[in-house]
Amino acid sequence: MRAIAKLHGRLIGLKTHQTRALERLYRRRVPPDQLIHLDLGREIALLSHDLSRQLGLLVDRLGAVRHVIIGDAKGIELPELGRARAGTARLRGLRCIHTHLDGSSLSQEDLTDMALLRLDAMASIEVLEGGATGRVHVAHLLPRPAAAGENGADEAPAAAGPAPPWEIQTFPSLEWLRLDIAHLVDSLEEEFARHQDFLAAHREGERALLIHVDTGGRRGRPAQAELGELEVLVEGAGLIPCGRVLQRRKEVDPRFVIGRGRLADVLMRSMQVGAEALVFSHELHPAQIRSLADFTDLKILDRTQIILDIFAQRATSRVGKLQVELAQLRYMLPRLSTRHTALSRLTGGIGGRGPGETKLEIHRRRAFERIGRIERELENLQRKRAQGRRLRRKREVPILSLVGYTNAGKSTLLNALTESRVLVADRLFATLDTSSRRLRLPREQEVIVTDTVGFIHDLPKELVEAFRSTLEELNEADLLLHVIDASSLHCEENLGAVEQLLGELELERTPVLRIFNKMDKADPALLGNLCRRYGGIAVSGLDPRSLIPLIEEAAERLWEMREPGEPEFERAAV
Repeated sequence: MRAIAKLHGRLIGLKTHQTRALERLYRRRVPPDQLIHLDLGREIALLSHDLSRQLGLLVDRLGAVRHVIIGDAKGIELPELGRARAGTARLRGLRCIHTHLDGSSLSQEDLTDMALLRLDAMASIEVLEGGATGRVHVAHLLPRPAAAGENGADEAPAAAGPAPPWEIQTFPSLEWLRLDIAHLVDSLEEEFARHQDFLAAHREGERALLIHVDTGGRRGRPAQAELGELEVLVEGAGLIPCGRVLQRRKEVDPRFVIGRGRLADVLMRSMQVGAEALVFSHELHPAQIRSLADFTDLKILDRTQIILDIFAQRATSRVGKLQVELAQLRYMLPRLSTRHTALSRLTGGIGGRGPGETKLEIHRRRAFERIGRIERELENLQRKRAQGRRLRRKREVPILSLVGYTNAGKSTLLNALTESRVLVADRLFATLDTSSRRLRLPREQEVIVTDTVGFIHDLPKELVEAFRSTLEELNEADLLLHVIDASSLHCEENLGAVEQLLGELELERTPVLRIFNKMDKADPALLGNLCRRYGGIAVSGLDPRSLIPLIEEAAERLWEMREPGEPEFERAAV
């Protein structure tokens, strides 16, 4: 199908005969095995010299000219090309040939555009005095695997190492241009596919490249800790981490997060390791998602989306599923494009005839309606749960609530204390639904022990809002049992993150007993220092004997909280 003769770029100032000459370029064809034939190369060089502007052609693999681009004296701007061809091992099927008026080689911007758009090749023709042609520079991507190994799991910046992810060849003139472009592109795609098939043979699944921007002191956590936690989250969501990209900047790029040049390196590396998704450790703004999506057909995900996806997989109860869906809708709503909102309510009638309600606004309206229905249903469910809480308050049954960082061992501890069989798994957010069990303490005290959803650094605000009704049950607790993974390298950081969230939930006045779990895996000297510093108790959820000091301390705390003259807590059936 012949391309429409539409010129792109800087068209102001063109004369009629110049415009027609440029439009005639669409009629030219290039042999599929040649980058550009001699006559067409000379023609665009002469036109470029006449206009004193750079000219560019985008040619497909059949040799048809798909786009004619007019720039200025320093460069051209490639038009919007839409989505790339399917498959992470395939190039776009277009090559760019343009002129340079200053006798220079390919610029860094040329190479970046080639990587971002996955072009078959990028070429420049030097224009000499009088419109003659000079040297020809041709670049193409390299299907070289990441330097860190076959899985690419390293913390070095993308494209690390002395060699760039592309190759540049220089020919003395158009007459000396000897390059079988069709054979070259086929070879490149075969090599990309061969390497990705090798990676897929080791582990099947959707592969993801992890990206973190270290701006210095973000949340006070080391960059490696951020990437390590992100990798665990990605694996929990069912993706396969195939590499890490760490960039240090003063601040996050407002458009591309990591900057346009580094984005080209990342996309190049994603092809090398067969990544199908880019996962950012930062929460992406809607504008950043759109900017990134304009340059790649890879999935663009952020840490919040990964956590929401994990919650969606783990939720089993009706309340949990509704809370997760509510959080997902609240997250996605502002990320629906806000363009064309002036037509949002054109639904017919006087003043409303014409395009009607846009598809975008239909999605937004349905999202608002669904959010309203979920909120009403959650309110009804919460009223039923509130009845149970009022009954416990009436019977004066003390409540101990287990809180802590995700995967700290809260469910294991609940099972050990109450001889229950709550789901236990060595993964983040293994349980989302609140579990309550009865426990007999010394002095004939009977209490309720509840297990709540685990916390994490920067828990998405959408989840906090959606689970607020569940988290507010912590207000009913007489004592919070803060479970801390003593074997974690980031034990104190996780402790601080949980207590910060407890403060945001206005639970500072509720007594807290810190429990350093997994003592069997922790260094004894370090564990002793932690217990002394924070006034905690060391336990192991796998050793019931280690829980005796915990039970005695909890009973003592509850006994001290009784008002003078108040009778002992009565036994109650739950």
